[in-house]
Amino acid sequence: MSATPAPRTASRTRSTSESTVELELNLDGTGRSSIDTSVPFFDHMLTAFAKHSLTDLTVRASGDTDIDAHHTVEDISIVLGQAIRDALGDKAGISRYGDALVPLDEALAQAVVDISGRPFLVHEGEPAGFEMHLIGGHFTGSLVRHVFEAISFNAGLTVHVRVLGGRDPHHIAEAEFKAFARAFRQAKALDPLVDGIPSTKGAL
Repeated sequence: MSATPAPRTASRTRSTSESTVELELNLDGTGRSSIDTSVPFFDHMLTAFAKHSLTDLTVRASGDTDIDAHHTVEDISIVLGQAIRDALGDKAGISRYGDALVPLDEALAQAVVDISGRPFLVHEGEPAGFEMHLIGGHFTGSLVRHVFEAISFNAGLTVHVRVLGGRDPHHIAEAEFKAFARAFRQAKALDPLVDGIPSTKGAL
């Protein structure tokens, strides 16, 4: 009888002069979340990430959002990436790769994730001017790429995100986050056919 795998959980905190972050996650969850980042649109995106990646996620954060949402969003993304890396452990038995194509009305985004241990992000296709748009009046479009950069580099993921179409900035951003979540869900999944670490190098 095979042993039950240990829960893939992690908790992280980060405190700077710009923000304070407390985060807990369970990679083997059901998508439950409790998110309060003080940045409403980012709450919405992290809730979508948790739901569609089947990751239980709790985030409590505050920061100098009176100046800009940038510092708080960046620090949460750093902590999320670190917690993902911690929870993945030695990565034995994972599928490793994930690929998802997700629509949201007129928007369409694709994400590919490799839990490679080699941080890299390719991010393309957002329409001209998207990076300057204030989604919900407070979340700059440029932060979408920044979130994926911080997660990828701190979790050790290779991530490709492409926007294939879209007009509404909210829809475009949400399609990107949901595509990333679905691809990550596949990549982190435990595959009973995988023996050990899925790399010819023997380590990820």
